[in-house]
Amino acid sequence: MKRLLTLILLFSLGVILPWGCAATSPDGSLTGTGSQNVLNIYNWSSYIAPQAIAQFEQEYNVKINYDTYDSGESMYAKLQAGNPGYDVVFSPDYMVGIMINQGMLQPLDLAMIPNIIHLDPQFANPPYDPGNQYSIPYQWVTLGIGYNIDRVGENINSWSQLFDPDFASKVSLLDDMRHTMGAVLIYLGYDPNTTNQNEIFAARDFLIQNSSHITAFVPDTGQNLLNQGEVDMTMEYSGDIFQVMQENPKLRYAIPQEGTIIGMDNMVIPTGAPNPDLALTFINFIMEPEISAQISNFINYGSPNKTAIAEKLIKPENLANPGIYPPPEVFAKLRYLEDVGEATIFYDQAWTEVKLGVGS
Repeated sequence: MKRLLTLILLFSLGVILPWGCAATSPDGSLTGTGSQNVLNIYNWSSYIAPQAIAQFEQEYNVKINYDTYDSGESMYAKLQAGNPGYDVVFSPDYMVGIMINQGMLQPLDLAMIPNIIHLDPQFANPPYDPGNQYSIPYQWVTLGIGYNIDRVGENINSWSQLFDPDFASKVSLLDDMRHTMGAVLIYLGYDPNTTNQNEIFAARDFLIQNSSHITAFVPDTGQNLLNQGEVDMTMEYSGDIFQVMQENPKLRYAIPQEGTIIGMDNMVIPTGAPNPDLALTFINFIMEPEISAQISNFINYGSPNKTAIAEKLIKPENLANPGIYPPPEVFAKLRYLEDVGEATIFYDQAWTEVKLGVGS
């Protein structure tokens, strides 16, 4: 989701967006949030087509303040302290469930989002938000392995290959507790949402025992390390790998045969949003098939918009790519991350010990 091209396009389009640096007051709240003509967005960096932002601003005569985060946990921590003025937040699936339970999100008036008719039924009524009462799917992705075929010398199809002794110190993993722990749990034959302390600690022990293989835990920048030749393999999101594959034909992406995590980012309205009606208008705008396809074509993620797919608004090479749109037998092995409730303390403990163990 870190894409320099975004900034270049923004400059060329003449769109003034403070990527990752929205103006804030001394207490950390956004400035200029009181105007009905200002929409304040909090999203992953480089995770939207700049043209979509420009078009919304022009059509609705508004200004968008665009702030960014680098992990679901950092986004949650900022909102948990009190909404500093965001109207629309793009949240990972499991964080939606957590924020619903803690009263951090406003219920959506679905009557103001008529474009929800374009949502693929397989992404409606998700386990983290039954009935889509608080969230609308935005883009989806799989967690897998990006690799350099020349350096690795073979096709990758298993999580086990990420820890092959032949690639020691040539591997990066995500600095993301639930996704990395979830992938290891799947490899070990467990549920990625397990609340069993012994299973969680088994994943911890596996990572520590294989620490010599790990070059670094990185915050969603593994694709850059791979593209620059600093690692031979990386645990990363499919769209990020496909972005760098466009400039490096040696790179490949694999969904491990054991199964993996499906990540659905969602549009939500946090409690205390200054302009909730404008936020609903924006969410409906993003659900227009042409806009949804424009975004998918730019970031190379999967679209949950059935109309955009049916009308072939998505790039044909992406629709034909099993790494972006897996066949049914592979899709059946994809798992959402869910709120694990009180077991979060076990994950926190395990992850802290992993980071200490790998760094020692």
